Amino acid sequence: MAPSNSNPPISRAWWKSAVVYQIYPISFFDSNGDGIGDLNGIRAKLDYLQDLGVDVLWLSPIYRSPLADMGYDISDYRDIDPRYGTLADWDKLLEGVHARGMKLITDAASRPLSRMDLVVNHTSDEVGSAVPFHEWFVQSRSSKDNPKRDWYIWRPPRFDAEGRRQPPNNWRSVFQGSAWEYDEGTEEYYLHLYVAKQPDLNWENPAVRDAVWDLMRFWIDRGCDGFRMDVINLISKVDGLPDAPITDPEHEYQLASEYFANGPRVHEFVNEMNQKVLSAHDLITVGETPFTHDAGQLAAYVLPANNELNMVFHFELMDLDSPRGTEHRPLVHRRWGLHEFREVIGRWQRFMRAEGFWNAVFIENHDHSRAVSRFGDDSEEWRALSAKMLAVLQISLGGTQYVYQGQELGLKNFPRSWGIEEYKDVASQNYWNRCVFVVADGLRRRGVLKKRMEEAGGAEVDMSDVLDDFQRKARDHARVPMQWDASPNAGFTTGTPWMRVNEDYAAWNAAAQAADPGSVRSFWKEALRVRKAHEVLIYGDFVDICPTHEQVFAYTRSLGDTTALVLLNFTEAEVPFSLGGGNTYPTRASQLVLGNYHYPRESVGVDIGVDADVEVDSMVLRGYEARVYLR
Repeated sequence: MAPSNSNPPISRAWWKSAVVYQIYPISFFDSNGDGIGDLNGIRAKLDYLQDLGVDVLWLSPIYRSPLADMGYDISDYRDIDPRYGTLADWDKLLEGVHARGMKLITDAASRPLSRMDLVVNHTSDEVGSAVPFHEWFVQSRSSKDNPKRDWYIWRPPRFDAEGRRQPPNNWRSVFQGSAWEYDEGTEEYYLHLYVAKQPDLNWENPAVRDAVWDLMRFWIDRGCDGFRMDVINLISKVDGLPDAPITDPEHEYQLASEYFANGPRVHEFVNEMNQKVLSAHDLITVGETPFTHDAGQLAAYVLPANNELNMVFHFELMDLDSPRGTEHRPLVHRRWGLHEFREVIGRWQRFMRAEGFWNAVFIENHDHSRAVSRFGDDSEEWRALSAKMLAVLQISLGGTQYVYQGQELGLKNFPRSWGIEEYKDVASQNYWNRCVFVVADGLRRRGVLKKRMEEAGGAEVDMSDVLDDFQRKARDHARVPMQWDASPNAGFTTGTPWMRVNEDYAAWNAAAQAADPGSVRSFWKEALRVRKAHEVLIYGDFVDICPTHEQVFAYTRSLGDTTALVLLNFTEAEVPFSLGGGNTYPTRASQLVLGNYHYPRESVGVDIGVDADVEVDSMVLRGYEARVYLR
């Protein structure tokens, strides 16, 4: 347990103070010139990651896959996709990670870890290779009598009044129309909550669960240090799979997450996973939990008394700029306000601390566009400063830190001038073809592209509104190749990159920033050092001291006799700021330990990076300025 001066007492664990760096392997670094990032490319950059301050590496899926959804459609859980390398390459990467004191987790405390992405709500629908391996769905689809038939969710069709075949229910999939796909061979439908090439596993079948435990043990035995669990809250569906309520009368299929998210047996299944696999090892575990903002539902996965997971990724903050009530349409942009932003953060920072709830802190990942373009200002004038401000926000919040590749460089969304042909993601392509979007005054249907073309009588169809939203929100922005240096293709590959490189790489790249002490990367390195040096930023309690301020997010973190004050200006304007009366922060004899501007000696006594006694009761915060004081 924590020392007695912790308020409230919070147990310590290596994974709570860890910095996890997410790698999207196909876009990280290509070692062989085929235009695709690979495991040997990751191994070549381990020194870069160690220098940044990373403890744990999380790899997005590297298993064999047809890549219908960028590796989240897995055809063989026990092998590496040849695009990325071999199991021998994995072993060499793991050796390099552990030799540097790091850990690896698949889809970590100053020793880096390795973590895998565990994708077990669904599999691929095809084998994808001549090499022998599990062919679960191939067998399941072969006949109704196959022993693996019940490993997936099959249902007979329904028929309407005219005798036309219809899906078993009216559920809408995340990426395309019906959540059901008809199989001519066995004359039944299988469920796929995502694309049709991702059939959902039937977790009600104990044999499926045993197979999952076995594949987890396989990777643990090979040295994996933990798991990020893809859409783990979707593995239990409501009994009977009933029709969803008609909430979108103009659409044939309906949003149905209430019937497949956080289902009736999900905690039983995750607890069984803990008992049979996780509890025997010192691992780091985080579950992805989409379609869920309710804190009570999410707490059950995390509270230590429940023996399930260390933490979860919830998406309330990441859904902030999506239209309210339409979280299933993440490609639509909505303007957000600082009052909403701070309320979400504050609520989760305070949530069930005494009971042991632990946060996963992130503002970027492979499923969202770049943070500086969403929550900062990616203009030339403010890009670096606002990226640093967001770094201060992240490292000063309680919870395990997750940094996405390129976030430490202040990488931004690619230009609005790019056409739809540059958007590779299945979500973007399917949304473009559907062309249904939401505007501020409610739902407005534009119909499918074909209908637009018919209405235009062959004239060019205006799709600029859709591309405007894509430029702000598409997942593709996080998936462009990593920008390593100013050489062709940003140093990512000597060949032709699988996806276009952002044009700003000549100025915004890792090599240039590593050599510049004033760069975003240098700032991230210092910010992570400051966090690890001051336990209050990891375990301290959280108080929003100016909850109605329209421009500045100001809060304290307190642990025992130590208090940190964090000031964040979320605008480009200079803002006079006073702590005012009634706050609990001691305004004298405080030390400025981190800030994103240069602070000359005459201002605070010493340059930034060295502690200085200052008075902080009243000041002017410059555009996107961030400061952390300690007392």
